[in-house]
Amino acid sequence: MISVGVVILMRRPVKLWLRVHKGQKGFTLIETLVGVAIFAAIGVALMSGLITGYKSEAISQEKVYAEGLAKSQVEYIWAQDYISVANYDPNDPAKRYAIIDIPAYLAGVGYSVEINAPETVDVPGVSGYELQGVTIKVNYQGATKLAIMFYRAGLAL
Repeated sequence: MISVGVVILMRRPVKLWLRVHKGQKGFTLIETLVGVAIFAAIGVALMSGLITGYKSEAISQEKVYAEGLAKSQVEYIWAQDYISVANYDPNDPAKRYAIIDIPAYLAGVGYSVEINAPETVDVPGVSGYELQGVTIKVNYQGATKLAIMFYRAGLAL
């Protein structure tokens, strides 16, 4: 019953439109321009969303790679022998912490890892041990993407 009423109500505007546009064929210029404008607005919104999604995915991927390299470097340093701050020499491979081998696909796009010289952290009331802070920086195309500092303890020499 309701659908019959809707059909009857819809007939009047359609009949009026047909009477006004009786001999006309096709769309008017204004109707075409309005349709193109609506289509363009939808296209711009869609493209903007796709571009934003692509950029956020790229930023997220950079962070994931940087965190993975930093965590690998920390584990690699933990596996190495302790080097006291007094004996640490960044120019001598025997007296510094070694850097991990970066996978070729990451090194090829510009990722690198650097280890700053450890710093002694003073702990009041503790003697015989040295607490050192080690800073690791992960760089991507020359810019630092992640810097972390962790602590390592060893016998004071």
